[in-house]
Amino acid sequence: MNDFNQFENRIIAKKIAPERKANYRNFPDRLLNSLQGYLKENKIKQLYSHQAEMFEKALDGKNIVITTSTASGKTLSFLLPVVQEILKNPMTRAIFVYPTKALANDQYRNIQPLLDYFGKNKIQAGVYDGDTPVNERSRIRNSANIILTNPEMINTAFLPNHNNFGFNFIFSNLKYVVIDELHTYRGTFGSHLSNLIKRLNRICTYYHASPQYLCSSATIANPVELAEKITGKRFSLIDQDGSPAPEKHYYIWQPPMIKGTDYPVSPAQEATELLPELVMQDNSFIAFCKARKTVEVVLKEARDKLKYDGTKVQDYSHLISGYRGGYKPKERKEIENNMVNGNLKGLVSTNALELGIDIGSVESTVLVGFPGTRASFWQQSGRAGRSGVGSSTFLLLDNLPFDQYIGINPEWLFSNGSENAVVDTNNLFIQLAHVRAGAAEIPLSLDDISIFPQLGEIVPVLIKAGELRSENGKFTWIGPSFPAGDYSLRNMDKERYKLVNKIDATVLTEMDELQAYKEIHQGAIYLHDGLLYQVENLDVENRVAYAVPMDANYYTASHSGTAVAKIKDFKDDDIGRTKEYFGDAKVTESVTGYKRIQFHNHQNLGYEELTKPLSKAFETEGVRLLIPKNVDALFRKLVPNTGIDIPTQFWKTYFGGMSYALLNATLMLTMATKEDVGTSMLEEAINDERTTSICIYDRYIGGLGYAEKAFDHISEIIDNAVKMVSGCKCNEGCPACIGDYNLDKSIVLWGLNNLYEQLAPPKGMKVPVAAPQVVVEKKFDFLELQDEWSKFTSFMKETGEYLSEFLSSVQAVKIEGSTLFLILDNPFYKEWMNESDNKGKLKNMINHYVNTPKDFAIDFKTAPKGNVTTRDKISRRYSDLTR
Repeated sequence: MNDFNQFENRIIAKKIAPERKANYRNFPDRLLNSLQGYLKENKIKQLYSHQAEMFEKALDGKNIVITTSTASGKTLSFLLPVVQEILKNPMTRAIFVYPTKALANDQYRNIQPLLDYFGKNKIQAGVYDGDTPVNERSRIRNSANIILTNPEMINTAFLPNHNNFGFNFIFSNLKYVVIDELHTYRGTFGSHLSNLIKRLNRICTYYHASPQYLCSSATIANPVELAEKITGKRFSLIDQDGSPAPEKHYYIWQPPMIKGTDYPVSPAQEATELLPELVMQDNSFIAFCKARKTVEVVLKEARDKLKYDGTKVQDYSHLISGYRGGYKPKERKEIENNMVNGNLKGLVSTNALELGIDIGSVESTVLVGFPGTRASFWQQSGRAGRSGVGSSTFLLLDNLPFDQYIGINPEWLFSNGSENAVVDTNNLFIQLAHVRAGAAEIPLSLDDISIFPQLGEIVPVLIKAGELRSENGKFTWIGPSFPAGDYSLRNMDKERYKLVNKIDATVLTEMDELQAYKEIHQGAIYLHDGLLYQVENLDVENRVAYAVPMDANYYTASHSGTAVAKIKDFKDDDIGRTKEYFGDAKVTESVTGYKRIQFHNHQNLGYEELTKPLSKAFETEGVRLLIPKNVDALFRKLVPNTGIDIPTQFWKTYFGGMSYALLNATLMLTMATKEDVGTSMLEEAINDERTTSICIYDRYIGGLGYAEKAFDHISEIIDNAVKMVSGCKCNEGCPACIGDYNLDKSIVLWGLNNLYEQLAPPKGMKVPVAAPQVVVEKKFDFLELQDEWSKFTSFMKETGEYLSEFLSSVQAVKIEGSTLFLILDNPFYKEWMNESDNKGKLKNMINHYVNTPKDFAIDFKTAPKGNVTTRDKISRRYSDLTR
């Protein structure tokens, strides 16, 4: 673990993946000499085995999905057959689809050497997205052989305009469609892309073209299935990785419990200790955080500890940067370039860098909390060691059930494969949106039944709505001119909010409405690249917030809640001993206030209620399953015994355990993700009697059809939930089956089985086992503080905490009982410290690093210097100055 011995007691598990040697192949016989010349000039004398295999299969006309590791040369794998076809036939066109604009631009930079080698007369390429200038768009449509784009542009520009602006030439000569990062197209996004590709294939057929599909994906359990569902084609799999890989070290890191407290250090706090050490040891890294705000908090606190404080040779804070959504494209590009050229040693990022954006070689990855799936874990950890040098991955466990389960059973992470990526290609609601868009592109015919299975149900609805007209056996679009713009491929919320810097009127960021309610409400601190802005007001009507730069020692965290209410039931059915209902439901998410949290020690500085709660409600569809009375009664008596002293709201109740199992079974049956479907408990009066139910609802305005499918197959869902819980390899319950290893799965299983027949509850309860814990001592003792004051203030300056510089100016302290007196040389500082809660902030900070008594207090004494104070002199000089 390099020279990180000071953190050795945090490491509760280690794993070493041995070095993998490369498996090379000679250039295929069918590879053009000109391409061989390009490879040799770039010092590539042989291909990896998977690159050669993909070239041969592509030339044989097969659709291919490749799932080799990160940095294994997948881009070259699909470039070689595409470029060969272009060199043989200059009219050839290929569309490369990327999930983000940033990735498309990054991949364009990667193929630039190839474009330079062959020259414009032989091959051209370009990025076609919302940021592309008009004249560049024209060049790309007319001349580019390779067009790099994203699903949104396919939806709103390529397909609606297929017979205009030169798009007809592109579709007539479309030979290849490359879909990169295929694993990102799951759930709603995947369902949309599947229907989008159906429309693209339909237009290609119109122009007598039949493109070949080349897809790349991270390691998932079902790459062929996903590729075939997305494209509607048969696929061959390439998964034997021929690239070399260095030895990789994995460390499971348990943040410590602070002695004398009832809470552990957060993984974000641990990251702010580890990242400066990586910088100081010249170890390049990416730190992955699960939330944008966590990125900014970790970035600021790590930078504070890297600033020049008298003990360091220089200021190193400029060597790390943030990277996340919300940064402007120009900012992200500059950050990427600085990382590539070595001006930066590390990035603190969201999962935006899971994708293959080139930011140079890094030696370490730091995962601030388990990212949620094994697929994401391997994708994030795979960003290190891409240059062939050994790498390290630190997984900093959060105080959450799944993380702590990994602490108990780390082999679960290393000995199991990645999860399935699921997508429902024929979701009725999404299919309806794309049938409308498709009808506006080309009139619908009977042959389109093979593309859109629900066409016979959709067309009558659209005729009645006045959007279709029958003409010679086909149906022509007569509705609004641009139906493809009526929906988002990713978000259910079209509303966008801007945050404006009030000082210079620049736009800091944009976000959707619910995110705006949580992050840029009045009083919120918005962090951007380590800088702080305080929101003065949020104008909901005009969807804009105004903020001013500020220097504060705290950030804010909003408080929100979700409520589900029944609107109207459309149908119901008896299920064993209980009943299910399907209908419309109203889901409301509300932000009611926020708390101020001090940087570094993360103490709560107080809670502020918003003058008016910010609520966003949407109507959707849900299925409610009533919980039998005997189950309800027992669950209410049982409070999960966590086995360790942590806030119980982080752990599931038995209602939550049962709900978790039913949700997973629903996701499996409906082929959805947790971004598509949610669950919530609600109480209602049925026949004047209080009843508890589990509501499974679509997380999409108007519904996606998942809840209705769940209603129709509720018995199958319950049976699958029972099988999943009873068949789990764990002995007593874990996050994989019931969402929390502290719950007893026999109790959850009893609750599920009681939906069918009344059973006596099992005897005995599971005693939960806590993951290995680390306890750290505070660095200083209260009674020794008077003698060690100079040592303490030097240490505090290294932390970079707010008020640490002030403490360093205090030359002496005195301890009287449980009170620490700071001896100040100016009485005004005493007044100042008692204002704006400065005294409370100082107390929090000292208490965080010092073993203090329970009734610890802080106060001030003054010892003025000389007979004539500096203030007297200043007053006289001020009088002279202003006469």
